[in-house]
Amino acid sequence: MRTELTYDAPLLELNTFGIQAKARMLLTYDSEASLREALSDIHLHHSDLPMLHIGCGSNLLFLGDYPGIVLRSAIRGIRLLCETPSEVLVEVGAGEVCDDFIAQSIRSGWYGMENLSLIPGQVGAAAVQNIGAYGVEVCDVIHEVKGISLSDGSERIWKRDECGYGYRQSIFKSELWGKYAITRVTFRLSKHFTPMLQYGGLRNVLGQLASDSPQGESPQALGALQLRQAIISIRRAKLPDPKEQGNAGSFFKNPVVGKEVAERLLAEWPEMPHYPAGEGKVKLAAGWLIEQAGWKGRSLGPAAVHDRQALVLVNKGGATGSDIQRLCDAIRKDVGLRFGISLEPEVNFI
Repeated sequence: MRTELTYDAPLLELNTFGIQAKARMLLTYDSEASLREALSDIHLHHSDLPMLHIGCGSNLLFLGDYPGIVLRSAIRGIRLLCETPSEVLVEVGAGEVCDDFIAQSIRSGWYGMENLSLIPGQVGAAAVQNIGAYGVEVCDVIHEVKGISLSDGSERIWKRDECGYGYRQSIFKSELWGKYAITRVTFRLSKHFTPMLQYGGLRNVLGQLASDSPQGESPQALGALQLRQAIISIRRAKLPDPKEQGNAGSFFKNPVVGKEVAERLLAEWPEMPHYPAGEGKVKLAAGWLIEQAGWKGRSLGPAAVHDRQALVLVNKGGATGSDIQRLCDAIRKDVGLRFGISLEPEVNFI
């Protein structure tokens, strides 16, 4: 059981936007017991300070220094809970890097998360954000989520259907925001690989990678590994590496509109990408809207829209959170004026 407490803690390495910010205190814990002990001390000596729980900082934007206590999980471990001929239940510490878990799952013959490869962040944050890519959301494979109350240290377990999952949404981002620290996530993964290939030209990329795949793998593992490599290849071609240029990946959610709104837009812009979103809804491509509004590759001071993917805002160097926010506001204004669509940021403003 171990905790690390740092005062006046720099957060530059804890947010992928590369924003220079500090927290009054930074607390890193590696177990439920150490978190409870730390919370007891916080309530005794620092009850006036706000608390913020972060993962790898890949989906947040600091607008300034944080005046309270930043909590960060180092709870690790991957434990097989149950296995049947067709599936497994695997409990994973919230502090595990999600992409590392995906890689290990494929090596273990557990499938279902391949399309989420290379999305940055920890497992706990993935469950909060309901990360998704190429037709898969992490809620598709979540069985349950465990968390500890930041107010009294009590543990709570949410079954998947209790998590309020939607497009980049969960109960942890709404009514429970700031009230719990996610400690462990249990995944239900298949032992039979079923590829999801309907997005982004994955079939073509898979074909190109097939001849380069390692030998000696089972057909199931080989196919899953090829799909993971394809996803990684696509993401690296489109998205900047946060270690080289600060960014938080997709900055905006793809807007979901009613059928009537979609028909009106498509009558004027028939080339507009659009996808069924269930219940008479249509999902539009935020990146396309931003590009058509003239923002792809453009800068506003040290903040810019990426020149290969308009959905990504980048820190060209020395940008503050306010610089990124001003760019966000300008994009939202122009997209709204041109299309009558209100873009919603996917990133959390702190």
